[in-house]
Amino acid sequence: MTGGMASMIDGRALAAEERRVLADRVAALAAQGRQVRLDAILTEGDAGAEIYAQRQRAGAEQLGVGFQLHTIPNDADEAEVLACVQSLNADPGVHAMMMFLPLPDGVEAERVQAAIDPAKDVEGVNPANIGNAVFGRRSLVPCTALAVRHLLERRGVDLCGLRCLVIGQSNIVGKPIALLLMRSDATVFSVNRSTKDLPELARSCDVVISAAGVPGLVTPEWIKPGATVIDVGINRIKGPDGKSHVVGDVQTAEVAEVAGDISPVPGGVGPVTVAMLLRNVVESAEQAGLD
Repeated sequence: MTGGMASMIDGRALAAEERRVLADRVAALAAQGRQVRLDAILTEGDAGAEIYAQRQRAGAEQLGVGFQLHTIPNDADEAEVLACVQSLNADPGVHAMMMFLPLPDGVEAERVQAAIDPAKDVEGVNPANIGNAVFGRRSLVPCTALAVRHLLERRGVDLCGLRCLVIGQSNIVGKPIALLLMRSDATVFSVNRSTKDLPELARSCDVVISAAGVPGLVTPEWIKPGATVIDVGINRIKGPDGKSHVVGDVQTAEVAEVAGDISPVPGGVGPVTVAMLLRNVVESAEQAGLD
């Protein structure tokens, strides 16, 4: 690979392409008399989550997927939240379930996530799904990890034998990304921002994926000429105009002068992550007819 001005990976176009495929799959299920349905749990009074939930509703309904929102009181205890989850687990009309964080004070998110039926866990947060993914068994994988893999696949990147760096080790982003890359026979380095000699390690890699949540962390000096750079960071900063802006972990304009391909923020991984959530929803519904 050689350096030069990088090609920008258009996540919005890839997401639109995926949504067209999913719409056909939803229509095929509807022709069999099966209405795909996604249910979501939201804590009352969280304005940001409410906006996101309405976007999820719009995206689902555009595909013909039913969407039901369950709002829990902001003073609900863990037993109430678990009762809501268990009710959705038991409902055969619910194919998929997601949960908006944060939950009410005193409610342990990990305990609630572990209570979600793995077959309906479209965010891939149940430990059973994570464990199955490690062993290569059928499971629902976290959507951001699926989005990163989809970007690389659609870009024609053959991961076999490539050196891939994943910056960030969270349970639902960094670790699942590293796992999927390993399953493609890549040589994977899973690191965090405190890793020693990180710039030197990054420069030795063919693919650099940053999910550290640190604005401007990845500079052009970190990048091998022609490498593929995937920015997963979502950071809000105040710009010169005094307004809040969303930026990634990568210094996009500068890195683009060295990299071969780069996914920007916004417009890269984000739209594809939403599409991958809907893919998990559809696959849950399809599998429900087989189990």
